[in-house]
Amino acid sequence: MTTDGVPERTGNNLDPWYANYAERASGLSASEVRALFAVASRPEVVSLAGGMPFVSALPQELIVSSMEKVMREQGPTALQYGSGQGIPELREQILDVMALEGIHGSVDNVVTSTGSQQALDLVTKLFIDPGDVILAEAPSYVGAIGVFRSYQANVVHVAMDDQGLIPEALRQTIAHLRGQGRRIKFLYTIPNFHNPAGVTLAAERRPEIIEICRQNEILILEDNPYGLLHFDEPAPDALRALDPEGVVYLGSFSKTLAPGFRVGWALAPHAVREKLILAAESAILSPSSFSQMVVSEYLATADWREQIDRFRGVYRERKDVMVEALGEHLPQLSWTNPNGGFYVWVTMPEMLDSKQMLPRAVKELVAYTPGTAFFADGRGRHAMRLSFCYPTTDQIRVGIRRLATVVNGELDLLDTFAGTGPLSLPPSPDFDSAPPSDLK
Repeated sequence: MTTDGVPERTGNNLDPWYANYAERASGLSASEVRALFAVASRPEVVSLAGGMPFVSALPQELIVSSMEKVMREQGPTALQYGSGQGIPELREQILDVMALEGIHGSVDNVVTSTGSQQALDLVTKLFIDPGDVILAEAPSYVGAIGVFRSYQANVVHVAMDDQGLIPEALRQTIAHLRGQGRRIKFLYTIPNFHNPAGVTLAAERRPEIIEICRQNEILILEDNPYGLLHFDEPAPDALRALDPEGVVYLGSFSKTLAPGFRVGWALAPHAVREKLILAAESAILSPSSFSQMVVSEYLATADWREQIDRFRGVYRERKDVMVEALGEHLPQLSWTNPNGGFYVWVTMPEMLDSKQMLPRAVKELVAYTPGTAFFADGRGRHAMRLSFCYPTTDQIRVGIRRLATVVNGELDLLDTFAGTGPLSLPPSPDFDSAPPSDLK
């Protein structure tokens, strides 16, 4: 306290404004995925880390012609402010996209956003007070965990297996938290081709999970950017298709078209929709009219279903190569074998630490995402996420071979210096699904 009664401003060695930040700013930190982008951009490094779509597979001439037509015919409108809810034409087309997953909604309840990440942020902003509980699969999307932390939510993980979220684990977790008097606001789930686990929620589990949440008056936030990118069998109908009033659905064109447009959406129950629009207008006034109009023009003129099918073929081939290479070079590990999406979840012996191994992996010119990035409670050290969407098949083979050099080197050191003997793995796949410490 200074002599004039004004609190003395203190900081740290790097930030003189440290003491002035709001408490919620302490939840903001660079994700392990973001920290990898600088490394992954080096051409000599094979990045199996980031979930970047292979946008080179897009028909560039159609994208360019869509941009030109928008500017030539609707330029002044495209460059102007727009509706906070998004342009009606695109919202109508979004209904056609969601219909492929069994969703029949109203255009009035679609709210476009700057990528689905913004919609995720807005929903969290609307529902979360500091200390509220968000249920999320174990593991869960790193970008969602960052949003939840920024609003000072307590993320409690619920166990999953190779069939997705386990209903009985959800039921027990809810009962335990309610017994402690804790307030659960929503369940966040990625049911299709999960990021990072790669698994899909089984069709028979979906009605049960919806009923559990309905009985406990818990909203479901369904994040579904990968649902159309299946390899063999399509994913089951979306959770939103089974319960329009209990589910807020998040979609995106980032994976099926291109992330650079930053166009996503939320389909919400009517009352939530109204608050979402107000929150969006407060945050950004309106999403980009230009991006929305280009996406709308592309959907109107291109065979976008065929384009998505082309993406499926590219990603299926790359996934098959990754799984084959893992079997050849790292047969002692276990991994998921997804039927769509971008990711393979790899489980190592518990004595290995993927985060500590990462600098050695980068030295070997390969990058991955450590499993700890996908847990809010510090788990995941003996797991990693590998992405097959962006690197070519040859790069994937090289990357897995380099990764094997790192992993096998670590195992040799443990055998030599720690006297560990044979190293055993947990049953495959392992999602590090033991309950968090506060639920034991």
